Amino acid sequence: MDIKELLAAAVVRAAAAAMDEGILPKAELPEVLLETPPEKSFGDYATNFAMQAARSLKANPRKIAEAVIARLEMPWLDRAQIAGPGFINFYLKQEWLYALLQEILDQGEVYGNTTAGQRQKVQVEFVSANPTGPLHVGHGRGAAFGSALANLMQAAGYDVQKEFYINDAGNQIDNLAASVEARYLELLGQAVTFPEDGYHGKDIVETAQRIIDNAGSRYLMMSPADRREVFKQIALDEKLLALREDLESFGVTFDEWFSERSLFEDDAVAAACRQLREKGHAYDKDGAFWLRSTDFGDDKDRVIIRDNGIPTYFASDIAYHDNKFRRGFETVINIWGADHHGYIPRMKAAVAALGYDPARLEVLVLQMVSLYQGGELVKMSKRTGQGVTLTELIEEVGRDAARYFFIMRSLDSQLDFDLDLAKSHSNDNPVYYVQYAHARIASIFRQMAEAGIVFDSGAKAELCRLSTPFEQDLIRKLGDYPEEVFAAARDRAPHRIARFAHELAGLFHSFYNGCRVLGVEPELTMARLALVAATQRVLKHALSILGVDAPEKM
Repeated sequence: MDIKELLAAAVVRAAAAAMDEGILPKAELPEVLLETPPEKSFGDYATNFAMQAARSLKANPRKIAEAVIARLEMPWLDRAQIAGPGFINFYLKQEWLYALLQEILDQGEVYGNTTAGQRQKVQVEFVSANPTGPLHVGHGRGAAFGSALANLMQAAGYDVQKEFYINDAGNQIDNLAASVEARYLELLGQAVTFPEDGYHGKDIVETAQRIIDNAGSRYLMMSPADRREVFKQIALDEKLLALREDLESFGVTFDEWFSERSLFEDDAVAAACRQLREKGHAYDKDGAFWLRSTDFGDDKDRVIIRDNGIPTYFASDIAYHDNKFRRGFETVINIWGADHHGYIPRMKAAVAALGYDPARLEVLVLQMVSLYQGGELVKMSKRTGQGVTLTELIEEVGRDAARYFFIMRSLDSQLDFDLDLAKSHSNDNPVYYVQYAHARIASIFRQMAEAGIVFDSGAKAELCRLSTPFEQDLIRKLGDYPEEVFAAARDRAPHRIARFAHELAGLFHSFYNGCRVLGVEPELTMARLALVAATQRVLKHALSILGVDAPEKM
Protein backbone atom coordinates (compact mmCIF):
# COMPACT_ATOMS: atom_id res chain seq x y z
CA MET A 1 0.00 0.00 0.00
CA ASP A 2 1.63 3.22 -1.18
CA ILE A 3 -0.32 5.84 0.73
CA LYS A 4 1.13 8.66 -1.34
CA GLU A 5 -0.03 7.05 -4.58
CA LEU A 6 -3.51 6.60 -3.10
CA LEU A 7 -3.61 10.24 -1.98
CA ALA A 8 -2.34 11.53 -5.32
CA ALA A 9 -4.94 9.50 -7.20
CA ALA A 10 -7.68 10.80 -4.88
CA VAL A 11 -6.62 14.41 -5.56
CA VAL A 12 -6.71 13.83 -9.35
CA ARG A 13 -10.15 12.23 -9.10
CA ALA A 14 -11.44 15.13 -6.99
CA ALA A 15 -10.09 17.74 -9.40
CA ALA A 16 -11.56 15.87 -12.37
CA ALA A 17 -14.93 15.70 -10.63
CA ALA A 18 -14.84 19.47 -10.00
CA MET A 19 -14.13 20.05 -13.70
CA ASP A 20 -16.95 17.71 -14.73
CA GLU A 21 -19.34 19.67 -12.48
CA GLY A 22 -18.22 22.98 -13.95
CA ILE A 23 -16.75 24.19 -10.65
CA LEU A 24 -13.32 24.30 -12.26
CA PRO A 25 -12.57 24.84 -15.97
CA LYS A 26 -11.39 21.91 -18.07
CA ALA A 27 -7.61 21.85 -18.37
CA GLU A 28 -4.61 19.57 -18.14
CA LEU A 29 -3.70 18.84 -14.53
CA PRO A 30 -0.16 18.89 -13.13
CA GLU A 31 1.41 15.96 -11.33
CA VAL A 32 0.41 15.67 -7.68
CA LEU A 33 3.55 15.92 -5.57
CA LEU A 34 3.27 15.00 -1.89
CA GLU A 35 5.74 15.89 0.83
CA THR A 36 6.00 15.25 4.55
CA PRO A 37 5.41 18.60 6.34
CA PRO A 38 8.16 19.92 8.63
CA GLU A 39 5.77 19.87 11.61
CA LYS A 40 3.24 17.21 12.57
CA SER A 41 0.61 19.92 13.18
CA PHE A 42 0.54 20.43 9.40
CA GLY A 43 -0.63 16.84 8.83
CA ASP A 44 0.88 13.61 7.57
CA TYR A 45 1.34 14.84 4.00
CA ALA A 46 0.95 18.07 2.07
CA THR A 47 0.76 19.10 -1.58
CA ASN A 48 1.11 22.33 -3.55
CA PHE A 49 -1.10 20.87 -6.31
CA ALA A 50 -3.58 23.75 -6.19
CA MET A 51 -0.85 26.34 -6.71
CA GLN A 52 0.69 24.29 -9.54
CA ALA A 53 -2.71 23.95 -11.21
CA ALA A 54 -3.60 27.63 -10.88
CA ARG A 55 -2.02 28.63 -14.21
CA SER A 56 -3.62 25.94 -16.38
CA LEU A 57 -7.00 26.22 -14.61
CA LYS A 58 -6.83 30.03 -14.52
CA ALA A 59 -8.26 29.99 -10.99
CA ASN A 60 -7.28 31.09 -7.51
CA PRO A 61 -5.24 28.35 -5.76
CA ARG A 62 -7.40 28.44 -2.65
CA LYS A 63 -10.54 28.02 -4.76
CA ILE A 64 -8.96 25.01 -6.45
CA ALA A 65 -7.97 23.59 -3.06
CA GLU A 66 -11.52 24.07 -1.74
CA ALA A 67 -12.99 22.28 -4.77
CA VAL A 68 -10.57 19.38 -4.39
CA ILE A 69 -11.11 18.97 -0.63
CA ALA A 70 -14.90 18.99 -1.04
CA ARG A 71 -14.68 16.00 -3.38
CA LEU A 72 -11.88 13.99 -1.80
CA GLU A 73 -12.68 10.34 -1.26
CA MET A 74 -10.01 8.11 0.21
CA PRO A 75 -10.57 5.47 2.92
CA TRP A 76 -7.56 6.37 5.08
CA LEU A 77 -8.20 10.14 5.02
CA ASP A 78 -9.47 11.71 8.25
CA ARG A 79 -9.56 15.30 7.01
CA ALA A 80 -7.83 17.81 4.72
CA GLN A 81 -7.19 21.51 5.32
CA ILE A 82 -6.10 24.48 3.23
CA ALA A 83 -2.97 26.25 4.44
CA GLY A 84 -1.38 29.50 3.33
CA PRO A 85 -1.78 30.46 -0.33
CA GLY A 86 -3.20 27.07 -1.30
CA PHE A 87 -1.34 24.17 0.25
CA ILE A 88 -3.49 21.15 1.08
CA ASN A 89 -2.58 19.35 4.29
CA PHE A 90 -3.78 15.77 4.73
CA TYR A 91 -4.48 14.20 8.11
CA LEU A 92 -4.79 10.41 7.96
CA LYS A 93 -6.63 8.01 10.22
CA GLN A 94 -4.38 6.08 12.57
CA GLU A 95 -5.66 2.83 11.11
CA TRP A 96 -3.59 3.37 7.97
CA LEU A 97 -0.40 2.96 10.01
CA TYR A 98 -1.53 -0.42 11.30
CA ALA A 99 -2.52 -1.56 7.81
CA LEU A 100 0.87 -0.37 6.54
CA LEU A 101 2.77 -2.30 9.22
CA GLN A 102 0.76 -5.43 8.51
CA GLU A 103 1.57 -5.12 4.81
CA ILE A 104 5.28 -4.80 5.63
CA LEU A 105 5.08 -7.95 7.74
CA ASP A 106 3.17 -9.79 5.03
CA GLN A 107 5.76 -8.91 2.37
CA GLY A 108 8.57 -10.22 4.54
CA GLU A 109 12.14 -10.08 3.26
CA VAL A 110 11.19 -8.67 -0.15
CA TYR A 111 9.75 -5.50 1.39
CA GLY A 112 11.65 -2.59 -0.12
CA ASN A 113 12.09 -4.20 -3.52
CA THR A 114 10.25 -2.45 -6.34
CA THR A 115 9.48 -3.17 -9.98
CA ALA A 116 10.25 0.38 -11.13
CA GLY A 117 13.21 -0.75 -13.25
CA GLN A 118 10.95 -3.03 -15.33
CA ARG A 119 13.90 -5.41 -15.86
CA GLN A 120 15.67 -2.79 -17.97
CA LYS A 121 19.11 -4.17 -18.86
CA VAL A 122 21.79 -1.99 -17.23
CA GLN A 123 25.54 -2.34 -17.07
CA VAL A 124 27.55 -0.78 -14.26
CA GLU A 125 31.27 -0.61 -15.00
CA PHE A 126 33.42 0.44 -12.07
CA VAL A 127 36.89 0.29 -10.52
CA SER A 128 38.58 -0.77 -13.82
CA ALA A 129 41.96 0.07 -12.26
CA ASN A 130 45.12 -0.49 -14.27
CA PRO A 131 46.39 -3.96 -13.28
CA THR A 132 49.81 -2.58 -12.45
CA GLY A 133 49.69 -2.38 -8.66
CA PRO A 134 47.52 -2.57 -5.56
CA LEU A 135 44.22 -0.74 -5.21
CA HIS A 136 44.30 2.55 -3.30
CA VAL A 137 41.57 4.20 -1.23
CA GLY A 138 40.21 6.09 -4.25
CA HIS A 139 39.59 2.77 -5.96
CA GLY A 140 37.93 1.65 -2.72
CA ARG A 141 35.36 4.44 -2.91
CA GLY A 142 34.53 3.53 -6.49
CA ALA A 143 34.32 -0.17 -5.58
CA ALA A 144 31.99 0.40 -2.63
CA PHE A 145 29.80 2.83 -4.56
CA GLY A 146 29.62 0.71 -7.70
CA SER A 147 28.68 -2.48 -5.91
CA ALA A 148 26.10 -0.64 -3.76
CA LEU A 149 24.61 1.02 -6.85
CA ALA A 150 24.29 -2.36 -8.55
CA ASN A 151 22.62 -3.84 -5.44
CA LEU A 152 20.30 -0.84 -5.25
CA MET A 153 19.26 -0.99 -8.89
CA GLN A 154 18.63 -4.72 -8.62
CA ALA A 155 16.37 -4.06 -5.63
CA ALA A 156 14.56 -1.44 -7.74
CA GLY A 157 13.81 -3.96 -10.47
CA TYR A 158 16.65 -3.47 -12.98
CA ASP A 159 18.54 -6.31 -14.64
CA VAL A 160 22.08 -5.29 -13.69
CA GLN A 161 25.46 -6.56 -14.84
CA LYS A 162 28.66 -5.51 -13.03
CA GLU A 163 31.77 -5.24 -15.17
CA PHE A 164 35.49 -4.60 -14.67
CA TYR A 165 37.34 -3.35 -17.76
CA ILE A 166 40.88 -4.72 -17.76
CA ASN A 167 43.36 -2.26 -19.25
CA ASP A 168 45.64 -5.06 -20.46
CA ALA A 169 46.83 -3.37 -23.66
CA GLY A 170 48.95 -0.30 -24.18
CA ASN A 171 51.88 1.48 -22.58
CA GLN A 172 51.00 0.81 -18.94
CA ILE A 173 51.27 -2.96 -19.47
CA ASP A 174 54.51 -2.57 -21.43
CA ASN A 175 55.87 -0.46 -18.56
CA LEU A 176 54.75 -3.12 -16.09
CA ALA A 177 56.70 -5.79 -18.00
CA ALA A 178 59.77 -3.55 -18.27
CA SER A 179 59.62 -2.78 -14.52
CA VAL A 180 59.45 -6.46 -13.58
CA GLU A 181 62.29 -7.21 -15.98
CA ALA A 182 64.44 -4.49 -14.44
CA ARG A 183 63.88 -5.82 -10.91
CA TYR A 184 64.49 -9.38 -12.12
CA LEU A 185 67.84 -8.41 -13.62
CA GLU A 186 68.71 -6.32 -10.58
CA LEU A 187 68.00 -9.20 -8.18
CA LEU A 188 70.25 -11.43 -10.27
CA GLY A 189 73.10 -8.92 -9.99
CA GLN A 190 72.83 -7.53 -13.50
CA ALA A 191 73.54 -3.90 -14.28
CA VAL A 192 70.24 -2.25 -15.18
CA THR A 193 68.73 1.16 -15.87
CA PHE A 194 65.24 1.33 -14.42
CA PRO A 195 62.62 2.43 -17.00
CA GLU A 196 61.74 6.09 -16.81
CA ASP A 197 58.00 5.39 -16.68
CA GLY A 198 58.38 2.23 -14.62
CA TYR A 199 56.50 1.18 -11.49
CA HIS A 200 58.46 1.44 -8.25
CA GLY A 201 56.22 -0.40 -5.81
CA LYS A 202 57.36 -3.15 -3.49
CA ASP A 203 54.95 -5.49 -5.29
CA ILE A 204 57.07 -5.28 -8.46
CA VAL A 205 60.12 -6.51 -6.54
CA GLU A 206 58.02 -9.33 -5.06
CA THR A 207 56.84 -10.37 -8.53
CA ALA A 208 60.41 -10.46 -9.82
CA GLN A 209 61.52 -12.51 -6.81
CA ARG A 210 58.73 -15.04 -7.38
CA ILE A 211 59.88 -15.43 -11.00
CA ILE A 212 63.38 -16.19 -9.73
CA ASP A 213 62.03 -18.61 -7.11
CA ASN A 214 60.11 -20.48 -9.81
CA ALA A 215 62.50 -20.31 -12.76
CA GLY A 216 65.84 -19.08 -11.51
CA SER A 217 67.99 -17.26 -14.05
CA ARG A 218 66.83 -19.08 -17.19
CA TYR A 219 65.14 -15.97 -18.58
CA LEU A 220 68.57 -14.32 -18.83
CA MET A 221 69.12 -16.43 -21.94
CA MET A 222 66.07 -14.95 -23.70
CA SER A 223 66.10 -11.92 -25.94
CA PRO A 224 64.86 -8.79 -24.06
CA ALA A 225 61.75 -8.60 -26.27
CA ASP A 226 60.77 -12.23 -25.66
CA ARG A 227 61.58 -11.93 -21.95
CA ARG A 228 59.34 -8.90 -21.56
CA GLU A 229 56.46 -10.71 -23.29
CA VAL A 230 56.76 -13.56 -20.80
CA PHE A 231 57.05 -11.20 -17.85
CA LYS A 232 54.11 -9.19 -19.14
CA GLN A 233 51.79 -12.20 -18.93
CA ILE A 234 53.17 -13.41 -15.60
CA ALA A 235 52.81 -9.96 -14.03
CA LEU A 236 49.37 -9.36 -15.53
CA ASP A 237 48.02 -12.68 -14.27
CA GLU A 238 49.45 -12.04 -10.83
CA LYS A 239 48.14 -8.49 -10.58
CA LEU A 240 44.66 -9.49 -11.78
CA LEU A 241 44.52 -12.28 -9.21
CA ALA A 242 45.53 -9.81 -6.48
CA LEU A 243 42.89 -7.35 -7.68
CA ARG A 244 40.19 -10.03 -7.57
CA GLU A 245 41.22 -11.14 -4.08
CA ASP A 246 41.37 -7.58 -2.72
CA LEU A 247 37.97 -6.74 -4.17
CA GLU A 248 36.36 -9.97 -2.96
CA SER A 249 37.66 -9.30 0.55
CA PHE A 250 35.88 -5.94 0.24
CA GLY A 251 32.63 -7.63 -0.73
CA VAL A 252 32.91 -6.63 -4.39
CA THR A 253 32.46 -9.12 -7.21
CA PHE A 254 31.93 -8.75 -10.95
CA ASP A 255 29.82 -10.61 -13.48
CA GLU A 256 32.30 -9.89 -16.25
CA TRP A 257 36.01 -9.09 -16.47
CA PHE A 258 36.36 -7.60 -19.95
CA SER A 259 39.79 -7.55 -21.59
CA GLU A 260 40.87 -4.49 -23.59
CA ARG A 261 43.27 -6.78 -25.44
CA SER A 262 40.31 -8.78 -26.77
CA LEU A 263 39.13 -5.71 -28.69
CA PHE A 264 42.26 -5.89 -30.82
CA GLU A 265 42.25 -9.68 -31.09
CA ASP A 266 38.63 -9.60 -32.32
CA ASP A 267 39.32 -6.70 -34.72
CA ALA A 268 36.72 -4.62 -32.82
CA VAL A 269 38.85 -1.46 -32.84
CA ALA A 270 39.36 -1.60 -36.61
CA ALA A 271 35.65 -2.36 -37.08
CA ALA A 272 34.61 0.65 -35.00
CA CYS A 273 36.95 2.87 -37.03
CA ARG A 274 35.46 1.59 -40.29
CA GLN A 275 31.97 2.21 -38.96
CA LEU A 276 32.81 5.82 -38.04
CA ARG A 277 34.35 6.41 -41.45
CA GLU A 278 31.34 4.96 -43.25
CA LYS A 279 28.98 7.17 -41.26
CA GLY A 280 31.05 10.22 -42.21
CA HIS A 281 32.02 11.01 -38.62
CA ALA A 282 35.78 10.38 -38.97
CA TYR A 283 38.48 11.59 -41.33
CA ASP A 284 42.20 11.48 -42.09
CA LYS A 285 44.42 14.47 -41.36
CA ASP A 286 48.22 14.85 -40.98
CA GLY A 287 48.61 11.08 -41.23
CA ALA A 288 46.28 10.45 -38.28
CA PHE A 289 42.67 9.27 -38.07
CA TRP A 290 40.30 11.68 -36.31
CA LEU A 291 36.77 11.61 -34.85
CA ARG A 292 34.69 14.59 -35.90
CA SER A 293 33.58 14.95 -32.26
CA THR A 294 32.84 18.69 -32.59
CA ASP A 295 29.73 17.66 -34.54
CA PHE A 296 28.44 16.17 -31.29
CA GLY A 297 29.24 18.91 -28.81
CA ASP A 298 32.92 18.27 -28.01
CA ASP A 299 35.21 21.31 -27.96
CA LYS A 300 37.59 19.85 -30.57
CA ASP A 301 38.02 16.83 -32.82
CA ARG A 302 39.93 13.89 -31.31
CA VAL A 303 42.65 11.60 -32.63
CA ILE A 304 41.66 7.92 -32.78
CA ILE A 305 44.73 6.49 -34.58
CA ARG A 306 48.02 8.36 -34.28
CA ASP A 307 50.15 9.26 -37.30
CA ASN A 308 52.47 6.36 -36.41
CA GLY A 309 49.56 3.93 -36.74
CA ILE A 310 49.24 3.24 -33.01
CA PRO A 311 45.68 3.50 -31.65
CA THR A 312 45.00 5.91 -28.81
CA TYR A 313 43.27 4.83 -25.59
CA PHE A 314 40.23 6.59 -27.07
CA ALA A 315 40.18 4.06 -29.91
CA SER A 316 39.85 1.19 -27.43
CA ASP A 317 37.16 3.05 -25.50
CA ILE A 318 35.13 3.67 -28.66
CA ALA A 319 35.26 -0.02 -29.57
CA TYR A 320 34.49 -1.02 -25.98
CA HIS A 321 31.38 1.16 -25.77
CA ASP A 322 30.20 -0.08 -29.16
CA ASN A 323 30.58 -3.59 -27.73
CA LYS A 324 28.54 -2.67 -24.64
CA PHE A 325 25.58 -1.46 -26.64
CA ARG A 326 25.82 -4.40 -29.04
CA ARG A 327 25.44 -6.66 -26.01
CA GLY A 328 21.98 -5.16 -25.51
CA PHE A 329 22.44 -2.90 -22.50
CA GLU A 330 19.77 -0.22 -22.55
CA THR A 331 21.72 1.95 -20.11
CA VAL A 332 25.48 1.95 -19.58
CA ILE A 333 26.80 3.48 -16.36
CA ASN A 334 30.50 4.26 -16.00
CA ILE A 335 31.98 5.28 -12.66
CA TRP A 336 35.12 7.32 -13.25
CA GLY A 337 37.56 9.25 -11.13
CA ALA A 338 37.50 13.04 -11.05
CA ASP A 339 40.60 13.15 -13.27
CA HIS A 340 38.48 11.76 -16.13
CA HIS A 341 35.88 14.54 -16.01
CA GLY A 342 37.16 16.18 -19.19
CA TYR A 343 36.95 12.84 -21.03
CA ILE A 344 33.16 12.66 -20.77
CA PRO A 345 32.22 14.97 -23.71
CA ARG A 346 34.41 13.09 -26.19
CA MET A 347 33.06 9.71 -25.01
CA LYS A 348 29.49 10.97 -25.36
CA ALA A 349 30.40 12.28 -28.83
CA ALA A 350 31.82 8.89 -29.81
CA VAL A 351 28.66 7.11 -28.65
CA ALA A 352 26.53 9.50 -30.70
CA ALA A 353 28.79 9.08 -33.73
CA LEU A 354 28.36 5.32 -33.50
CA GLY A 355 24.62 5.88 -33.80
CA TYR A 356 23.53 5.39 -30.19
CA ASP A 357 21.62 7.85 -28.04
CA PRO A 358 24.34 9.46 -25.86
CA ALA A 359 21.81 9.74 -23.02
CA ARG A 360 22.09 5.96 -22.69
CA LEU A 361 25.66 6.49 -21.44
CA GLU A 362 25.77 7.82 -17.90
CA VAL A 363 29.11 8.78 -16.40
CA LEU A 364 29.22 9.22 -12.63
CA VAL A 365 32.31 11.01 -11.37
CA LEU A 366 33.68 10.21 -7.94
CA GLN A 367 35.61 12.82 -6.05
CA MET A 368 38.77 12.42 -4.01
CA VAL A 369 39.09 10.70 -0.64
CA SER A 370 41.20 12.25 2.11
CA LEU A 371 42.15 10.15 5.13
CA TYR A 372 42.44 11.77 8.55
CA GLN A 373 43.76 10.38 11.82
CA GLY A 374 44.15 12.34 15.02
CA GLY A 375 42.91 15.37 13.11
CA GLU A 376 45.87 15.16 10.71
CA LEU A 377 45.80 14.37 7.01
CA VAL A 378 47.26 10.93 6.27
CA LYS A 379 49.19 11.02 3.01
CA MET A 380 51.37 7.95 3.17
CA SER A 381 51.21 4.44 4.56
CA LYS A 382 53.36 4.02 7.67
CA ARG A 383 54.17 0.50 6.46
CA THR A 384 55.36 1.26 2.92
CA GLY A 385 55.88 5.01 2.76
CA GLN A 386 53.61 5.07 -0.28
CA GLY A 387 49.91 5.79 -0.75
CA VAL A 388 47.52 3.95 1.56
CA THR A 389 46.13 0.85 -0.13
CA LEU A 390 42.59 -0.44 0.13
CA THR A 391 43.86 -3.55 1.92
CA GLU A 392 45.58 -1.43 4.56
CA LEU A 393 42.42 0.61 5.07
CA ILE A 394 40.33 -2.54 5.58
CA GLU A 395 42.89 -3.85 8.07
CA GLU A 396 42.70 -0.53 9.92
CA VAL A 397 38.93 0.05 10.19
CA GLY A 398 37.25 -3.15 8.94
CA ARG A 399 35.31 -3.87 5.78
CA ASP A 400 31.91 -2.68 7.02
CA ALA A 401 33.14 0.69 8.24
CA ALA A 402 35.16 1.27 5.07
CA ARG A 403 32.20 0.49 2.82
CA TYR A 404 29.70 2.53 4.83
CA PHE A 405 31.98 5.58 5.04
CA PHE A 406 32.70 5.44 1.30
CA ILE A 407 28.99 5.26 0.47
CA MET A 408 27.45 7.61 3.03
CA ARG A 409 28.35 10.79 1.13
CA SER A 410 27.20 11.77 -2.35
CA LEU A 411 29.69 10.58 -4.96
CA ASP A 412 30.23 14.10 -6.32
CA SER A 413 31.37 15.49 -2.97
CA GLN A 414 34.89 15.12 -1.60
CA LEU A 415 35.06 12.60 1.22
CA ASP A 416 37.01 13.27 4.41
CA PHE A 417 37.43 9.80 5.92
CA ASP A 418 38.01 9.94 9.69
CA LEU A 419 39.88 6.77 10.60
CA ASP A 420 39.43 7.29 14.33
CA LEU A 421 35.67 7.72 13.98
CA ALA A 422 35.38 4.68 11.71
CA LYS A 423 37.03 2.50 14.38
CA SER A 424 35.12 3.89 17.36
CA HIS A 425 32.37 1.96 19.15
CA SER A 426 30.16 4.95 19.77
CA ASN A 427 26.93 6.46 18.51
CA ASP A 428 29.00 9.07 16.68
CA ASN A 429 30.18 6.33 14.32
CA PRO A 430 27.30 6.01 11.82
CA VAL A 431 27.93 2.40 10.81
CA TYR A 432 28.23 1.33 14.44
CA TYR A 433 25.02 3.22 15.23
CA VAL A 434 23.08 1.42 12.49
CA GLN A 435 24.55 -2.02 13.15
CA TYR A 436 23.94 -1.61 16.89
CA ALA A 437 20.24 -1.07 16.16
CA HIS A 438 20.12 -4.40 14.35
CA ALA A 439 22.07 -6.14 17.11
CA ARG A 440 19.69 -4.68 19.71
CA ILE A 441 16.76 -6.17 17.84
CA ALA A 442 18.47 -9.56 17.71
CA SER A 443 19.01 -9.27 21.47
CA ILE A 444 15.27 -8.65 21.99
CA PHE A 445 14.42 -11.85 20.13
CA ARG A 446 17.01 -13.81 22.11
CA GLN A 447 15.49 -12.52 25.36
CA MET A 448 12.05 -13.42 24.03
CA ALA A 449 13.15 -16.98 23.29
CA GLU A 450 14.75 -17.29 26.74
CA ALA A 451 11.48 -16.13 28.31
CA GLY A 452 9.58 -18.81 26.40
CA ILE A 453 7.64 -16.28 24.32
CA VAL A 454 6.69 -17.52 20.86
CA PHE A 455 6.42 -14.83 18.17
CA ASP A 456 4.98 -15.61 14.75
CA SER A 457 5.48 -12.78 12.27
CA GLY A 458 2.69 -14.27 10.16
CA ALA A 459 0.16 -14.03 12.97
CA LYS A 460 -2.09 -10.98 13.19
CA ALA A 461 -1.04 -9.00 16.27
CA GLU A 462 -3.22 -6.27 17.78
CA LEU A 463 -1.27 -3.50 16.04
CA CYS A 464 -3.79 -0.86 17.16
CA ARG A 465 -2.02 -0.97 20.53
CA LEU A 466 0.96 0.84 18.96
CA SER A 467 -0.21 4.31 19.94
CA THR A 468 2.87 6.19 21.19
CA PRO A 469 4.72 8.72 19.00
CA PHE A 470 7.83 6.47 19.19
CA GLU A 471 5.92 3.59 17.61
CA GLN A 472 3.99 5.57 15.04
CA ASP A 473 7.02 7.55 13.87
CA LEU A 474 8.86 4.26 13.40
CA ILE A 475 6.01 2.80 11.32
CA ARG A 476 5.89 5.93 9.14
CA LYS A 477 9.59 5.66 8.48
CA LEU A 478 9.30 2.00 7.55
CA GLY A 479 6.53 2.93 5.14
CA ASP A 480 8.83 5.36 3.34
CA TYR A 481 11.39 2.69 2.49
CA PRO A 482 10.18 1.41 -0.92
CA GLU A 483 9.90 4.97 -2.22
CA GLU A 484 13.40 5.69 -0.91
CA VAL A 485 14.77 2.66 -2.76
CA PHE A 486 13.05 3.81 -5.95
CA ALA A 487 14.28 7.42 -5.62
CA ALA A 488 17.83 6.37 -4.73
CA ALA A 489 17.99 4.05 -7.74
CA ARG A 490 16.51 6.70 -10.03
CA ASP A 491 19.06 9.27 -8.85
CA ARG A 492 21.95 6.74 -8.78
CA ALA A 493 22.38 7.72 -5.12
CA PRO A 494 23.09 4.82 -2.74
CA HIS A 495 24.10 7.37 -0.09
CA ARG A 496 20.36 7.95 0.35
CA ILE A 497 20.03 4.38 1.62
CA ALA A 498 22.86 4.96 4.11
CA ARG A 499 21.09 8.10 5.32
CA PHE A 500 17.75 6.30 5.54
CA ALA A 501 19.29 3.44 7.55
CA HIS A 502 20.85 5.95 9.96
CA GLU A 503 17.55 7.79 10.43
CA LEU A 504 15.67 4.52 10.89
CA ALA A 505 18.22 3.37 13.47
CA GLY A 506 17.74 6.65 15.33
CA LEU A 507 13.98 6.17 15.47
CA PHE A 508 14.44 2.59 16.64
CA HIS A 509 16.85 3.61 19.41
CA SER A 510 14.27 6.19 20.57
CA PHE A 511 11.56 3.52 20.50
CA TYR A 512 13.81 1.09 22.40
CA ASN A 513 14.47 3.66 25.12
CA GLY A 514 10.83 4.79 25.33
CA CYS A 515 8.84 1.56 24.96
CA ARG A 516 9.32 -1.73 26.78
CA VAL A 517 8.82 -4.74 24.55
CA LEU A 518 9.01 -7.53 27.11
CA GLY A 519 7.41 -7.34 30.55
CA VAL A 520 4.20 -5.59 29.43
CA GLU A 521 0.79 -7.14 28.74
CA PRO A 522 1.06 -9.97 26.19
CA GLU A 523 -0.99 -8.25 23.46
CA LEU A 524 1.22 -5.16 23.58
CA THR A 525 4.36 -7.31 23.60
CA MET A 526 3.22 -9.07 20.43
CA ALA A 527 2.35 -5.80 18.72
CA ARG A 528 5.74 -4.32 19.60
CA LEU A 529 7.53 -7.49 18.52
CA ALA A 530 5.79 -7.15 15.17
CA LEU A 531 7.11 -3.61 14.86
CA VAL A 532 10.59 -4.72 15.93
CA ALA A 533 10.56 -7.56 13.39
CA ALA A 534 9.57 -5.19 10.57
CA THR A 535 12.33 -2.78 11.59
CA GLN A 536 14.89 -5.57 11.61
CA ARG A 537 13.93 -6.62 8.08
CA VAL A 538 14.23 -3.10 6.70
CA LEU A 539 17.56 -2.46 8.43
CA LYS A 540 18.92 -5.74 7.08
CA HIS A 541 17.62 -4.96 3.58
CA ALA A 542 19.21 -1.50 3.61
CA LEU A 543 22.53 -2.81 4.94
CA SER A 544 22.55 -5.54 2.29
CA ILE A 545 22.24 -2.87 -0.42
CA LEU A 546 25.26 -1.12 1.09
CA GLY A 547 27.15 -4.43 1.30
CA VAL A 548 27.42 -4.09 5.08
CA ASP A 549 26.80 -6.92 7.56
CA ALA A 550 23.77 -6.89 9.86
CA PRO A 551 25.28 -8.36 13.06
CA GLU A 552 23.32 -10.35 15.63
CA LYS A 553 25.71 -9.34 18.43
CA MET A 554 28.15 -6.48 19.01
